[in-house]
Amino acid sequence: MGNEQSLPQNLALTTQFSEEELRRLGKRFKKLDIDKNGTISIEEFMSLPELQQNPLVRRVIDLFDTDRNGEIDFKEFVQGLSQFTVKGADKESKLKFAFKVYDIDQDGYISNGELFQVLKMMVGTNLKDVQLQQIVDKTILIADRDGDGKISFEEFSAMVGTNTDFHNRMVVDV
Repeated sequence: MGNEQSLPQNLALTTQFSEEELRRLGKRFKKLDIDKNGTISIEEFMSLPELQQNPLVRRVIDLFDTDRNGEIDFKEFVQGLSQFTVKGADKESKLKFAFKVYDIDQDGYISNGELFQVLKMMVGTNLKDVQLQQIVDKTILIADRDGDGKISFEEFSAMVGTNTDFHNRMVVDV
């Protein structure tokens, strides 16, 4: 975890967490870091029973993993979680994070295929592919205001951002 004295101070300046909250997060991080190598792998994340049933946990981990090395270090862990604090990220930041969950190829748009992939992760085998594709097509039709066949961040915000519960549900207690 690097220099444990200076890291919380540095992260306190760049995130919404206090030094005390960062110390608590450090303890949680160490518990998740089963092999004690200073990073958390997908397997280590999945060791938490509450995450094992979450179909989007791998997408969230991908978004936390900013250096794309397949593991989350403490800085990535804290910066990722800072988007979900009550005093931290605003509604716009949370919307951007949610948008990125769907924008798999990171081109700034949610395509029909990307929406299908993410919804498939969420519903598993509960819907047939044909039924799921119908939902995807209808969603694109409703959300796609400029008619380009994909959903931009602005279109996503217009559709999801009107949900008053959205901001409150994307909160982590530290």
